[in-house]
Amino acid sequence: MDKKKVYITRRIPDEAIELLEEHFDVEINPEDRVLLKEELLEKVKGKDAVLCLITDNIDKEVFEAAGTQCKIFANYGVGYNNIDTAAATESGIIITNTPGVLDDATADLAWALLMAVSRRIVPADKFTRNGAFQAWDPMMFLGRDITGKTLGLIGAGRIGSNFAKKAKAFDMKILYTSLKQNPKIESELGAVYVDKETLLKEADFVSLHVPLQPSTIHYIGEKEFSMMKKTSVIVNTSRGPVIDEKALVKALKQGEIWGAGLDVYENEPDIEQELLDMYNVVIVPHIASATMETRTNMGLIAARNIVKVLTGENPDTCVNIEVLK
Repeated sequence: MDKKKVYITRRIPDEAIELLEEHFDVEINPEDRVLLKEELLEKVKGKDAVLCLITDNIDKEVFEAAGTQCKIFANYGVGYNNIDTAAATESGIIITNTPGVLDDATADLAWALLMAVSRRIVPADKFTRNGAFQAWDPMMFLGRDITGKTLGLIGAGRIGSNFAKKAKAFDMKILYTSLKQNPKIESELGAVYVDKETLLKEADFVSLHVPLQPSTIHYIGEKEFSMMKKTSVIVNTSRGPVIDEKALVKALKQGEIWGAGLDVYENEPDIEQELLDMYNVVIVPHIASATMETRTNMGLIAARNIVKVLTGENPDTCVNIEVLK
């Protein structure tokens, strides 16, 4: 009996690939790049399952190219705004993601950005490497205190709550705004639920942890930056379009905020050119989940979902559950 066929759109950690190879014929994109649309359409043909990445645009055309025998597209990431889930459901295709496993890694990276911006780590490192450090200077690379300050949390789901939990080690006052209140972080962390405007006006640090939805596109723009403290720092490890990048450039140039730490970008991988030259911005290439342990576990979740679906079981993390009915 022929084995079922699985396609992986870009190489992921070996443990996940090996798990799939125990059960199926597995083909992997050999190129270290995102597939072109026409390449993707060709490669998914005749496959029973596809393990795709958040950089792959998966729409109705892709589902049609895959064929009626295809049962699942397992997305390698917690976000799935790259997939047309309505079209998947219409085609009877299961969509899964990898939630939970990357909460610590993402929250840790958000803290790394917050600290790097606040203590001016990147320009100080460059200054030192260039041989410019001659002696201690009482006015050299003055940053911002973190301990005892006010943290503004936008989004209090798994990752946002994880991020807030770490803030207690710095004796921070925690304000948060979210679609719904989170009694757990209120009781355990003393977090205070406030409206968006109050949070922006009072927070010394603002960290974004919301999904990308129509309501969150440009959630932070010119109006919001004008409300923030001139000494404030904003960090984004959620999705790039949550921040209006042109408005961010303007806010930084005009001193409406003090700094920004970014892992994601509005038109990724393109970045507003002026951000690249700003001393008060730390930018990294979408690496919030980039630890060996986390990326491996993400792959294993995606692989297990494929194994379950292709052997007649329900997956662990289906995002379009109506297709299972």
